[in-house]
Amino acid sequence: MPLKFELYPGRMIGGDEPCFIIAEIGQNHQGDIEIAKKMIKMSKDCGADCAKFQKCELEHKFNKKALERPYTSVHSWGKTYGEHKRHLEFSHEQFRELKKYAEEVGICFTASGTDEMAVEFLHELNVPFFKVASADSNNFPYLQKTAKKGRPMVVSSGMQSMETMRKVYKTVKEHNQNFAILQCTSAYPLEAEDVNLRVLTEYQKEFPDIPIGYSGHESGINISVAAVALGAKVIERHVTLDKTWKGNDHHASLLPSELSELVRSIRLVERALGTGVKQMLPCEKPCHDKLGKSLVAKVKIPKGTVLTQDMLAVKVAEPMGVAAEDIFKMVGKIVTKDVEEDESLLPEVVAECCKKKKC
Repeated sequence: MPLKFELYPGRMIGGDEPCFIIAEIGQNHQGDIEIAKKMIKMSKDCGADCAKFQKCELEHKFNKKALERPYTSVHSWGKTYGEHKRHLEFSHEQFRELKKYAEEVGICFTASGTDEMAVEFLHELNVPFFKVASADSNNFPYLQKTAKKGRPMVVSSGMQSMETMRKVYKTVKEHNQNFAILQCTSAYPLEAEDVNLRVLTEYQKEFPDIPIGYSGHESGINISVAAVALGAKVIERHVTLDKTWKGNDHHASLLPSELSELVRSIRLVERALGTGVKQMLPCEKPCHDKLGKSLVAKVKIPKGTVLTQDMLAVKVAEPMGVAAEDIFKMVGKIVTKDVEEDESLLPEVVAECCKKKKC
């Protein structure tokens, strides 16, 4: 059984716990704190467990030339990439305001700290867990410092190899036992043939003592629901209020109606997964009583006869006789009363056959 741990106060993940659903607001808020608040409330109303943002300290994440390069995309909020990112980046005080609002609404609040200084701020902000973006999952000094903070971690694995993810596992595990790894493909939007859900199964084999999850960028909800059926314990999906808004992520994001349906579908699949124990269930008893088959006499069987298989048939019978699956066990047993042709072979007329259990 994978390790279970508390990701958020009062909320365990892993094992038989419900899937933890992260609504990734990211920077889909357009740089507007009021829109960000609406998205937090929307995430809560749709049933998500967590509203997640992205935080970076620009001069620590990018070098000067990266910030100064021209950015002429239709999604740009400025002439340079630095201007674009500054428009979308909330201040420390705004992050405190958003966290307070999330607490009032009643939903977990966290963020991906995309550089070491951002992680320091989020630690000071007292987020319940750190999200590690795919771009930082091979940043081993960052992983070490983040893991040493002692907060739970959720690590995405886009753009990485299994060899790298083994190193990620060992690096984090050395300092922090409470973390999960998410299968992820870093493309927006993501085509189905590039999702590679089978990696979930491989991760479960490679890292059996941690929860495994899925961070998806595909259109729709079906693939994310399938990930839960394969054992994902964390699901992360980008969300938006309008897919036509400026920004690369909106086309790969879920509208409120889609997020609600994702949550509903995940909870339905979780109910359907069951225990893994195969047995006749109470809900099947009416069908069994009506159509369940049992043994009948193919010919008249006099008292004292030693049963052979050719004396027996399997039919829907009234009353229900010896269970059909016990036909081979009847061979060689002696009947203690006459059984007429086409009559049920009842347990009480077969020597050494218990009425209350299978023979």
